[in-house]
Amino acid sequence: MQLLYSFSIAIAKVLAPLFATSSKGKAFVTGRKKVWDQLEYIPKVKKVIWMHCASLGEYEQGLPVFKELKATYPEYFYLVTFFSPSGYEVRKNHGIADLVTYLPWDTKADVKRFISIVNPKLALMVKYEFWPNLISEIHHRKIPIFLIAGLFRRKQTFFKPWGTSYRKLLQGYSHIFVQNEQSQKLLATIDIEQFSISGDTRYDRVGQKKEPLSFMNTFVGNRKCIIAGSTWPEDEAVLLDAIAKTPSDWCWLIAPHELHDEKIKKLMGKLPHGSLRYTQSKASEFGICPVLVLDTVGMLSQCYTSGHIAYVGGAMGTSGLHNILEPAAEGIPVIIGKNHHKFPGAKALIDLGGVISISTAKECTQVLLALMQNEALRQEKGTTNRTFITQNQGATQHTLKLIKNYL
Repeated sequence: MQLLYSFSIAIAKVLAPLFATSSKGKAFVTGRKKVWDQLEYIPKVKKVIWMHCASLGEYEQGLPVFKELKATYPEYFYLVTFFSPSGYEVRKNHGIADLVTYLPWDTKADVKRFISIVNPKLALMVKYEFWPNLISEIHHRKIPIFLIAGLFRRKQTFFKPWGTSYRKLLQGYSHIFVQNEQSQKLLATIDIEQFSISGDTRYDRVGQKKEPLSFMNTFVGNRKCIIAGSTWPEDEAVLLDAIAKTPSDWCWLIAPHELHDEKIKKLMGKLPHGSLRYTQSKASEFGICPVLVLDTVGMLSQCYTSGHIAYVGGAMGTSGLHNILEPAAEGIPVIIGKNHHKFPGAKALIDLGGVISISTAKECTQVLLALMQNEALRQEKGTTNRTFITQNQGATQHTLKLIKNYL
């Protein structure tokens, strides 16, 4: 099976430039051509701690562990790699890592070259990241490797009758930190023993204090604010009626997940008169606009500190629910769409009452108006959310306690 996988990856590497027509696809291809030059910045005399993430969400998940390691062992060189352009472009200049680059293609030749250059003291993979040829080469060189905040599901290849070679790769991990008991039980069924339940490091990440952004202070002023984060067109469609009926002492910040100019223009055409785009307006104008569209990346998490209600996108369609923990950590009620069943954190907070799931525009409007009119209800649900975040913290220290034994 691994031979078939390697052949498929080699074909994909050849064909990708021919089919990379979107800006994201082009970035995916061209970014990997720069990897080898970027790796030359790693000093030969320094030992490397390397963390790999699929995209931005996984990066935020691994960051608490990565930051603590850097604070404790500043003498090492810290490398972060991404699979996705959306993660790389946002965090390539973040400053925590000494170098941020793409993960090369998972061909045997590329991973041998990559590991030979980097020669990491230890490797950290986050959540789902599992590249067979890369992991095999790491095992071959006896490099300690850890999975942080791992999440396993029965449908994955590891648990299929034909997944023997993949199970062997899992057995080579130094330790696997999993988020929940379900993952623990699944690993036990395939005789994986070097694991522990750490919890989800995102709770530690979102629990860290964030400074409010100055433009948000100008925008919100004496009003109250609803923040619609990481929205897709399906989310925006159910919000428009509520936006039209919003009282004047409230305002909206909408942060679309995709920032294609045509989609932003289409959204702007549906919003109330006087709505503005962040990148095309002066901050002095923000205080009088009913809706501000945040058409840039990397700022949403700090915006939640100025919010009073949050709507988190992704679950009205099939793209997947985005991060509800950031607004929950700020102690505000959170509204999401109907397709949230693959997200255990969302289910837990729905059951507790801090998160509300809606299915239609009418239901969305009713819920939002009820929350806008009832401060006590907002506080009750917000307190529920913040308490849940606090109670689930601690995964970072659990993870670090074992990893430090390898340094």
